[in-house]
Amino acid sequence: MISSLHGVVLHATSDQVIVDVGGVGFSVAVPADVAHTAVVGEKILLHTSLIVREDALSLFGFADRGELEIFGLLISVTGVGPKSALGVLSHLTTDQIAEAVTAEDDAPFRRVSGIGPKTAKLIVLQLAGKVQAFAAAPKRTPAGETDVVTQVAAALIGLGWSEKVATEAATQTASEASDAERSSVSALLRRTLALLGPAQGGNARV
Repeated sequence: MISSLHGVVLHATSDQVIVDVGGVGFSVAVPADVAHTAVVGEKILLHTSLIVREDALSLFGFADRGELEIFGLLISVTGVGPKSALGVLSHLTTDQIAEAVTAEDDAPFRRVSGIGPKTAKLIVLQLAGKVQAFAAAPKRTPAGETDVVTQVAAALIGLGWSEKVATEAATQTASEASDAERSSVSALLRRTLALLGPAQGGNARV
């Protein structure tokens, strides 16, 4: 079993990275947030799951143990394969998944490509009672700042980024921005777009 990889990124796409570990290149399928942060030539640590099929050995990699454990839970659900589970983790954070399951809300899962209404309901039903450990602790954030981050994330989603990537990028940018930038949607959006790069939002006017 390959449980983790630590090496240099040789190549990265929107859903896959190739990691050089001791001269051997491992092709690893990854969620969108991992693909976005992978930089060619820099080191990366991935927590991995090796899926064995009759005709293939496939590696799936994640930024932390929490994502890996949620991936394992998702593929245990009837009708959810590794690619669908990866799609869920590209669209939702672990705490968003936990919150949806706890609230018995299958809507977030239905918004994931490849997850139909029946499968979304099964995710909620079969993961009930298994995801409490992944729920995020309440954060104390000024109401005004929360509103700005939410609006920036919504704008990014409209420009094509997934909810997960948009939320994490907006939150990260807010944590590094000045007080003035955190109070302005347009300023924080400009800074977040600079962080994300032009691939999906570069032509937008802010």
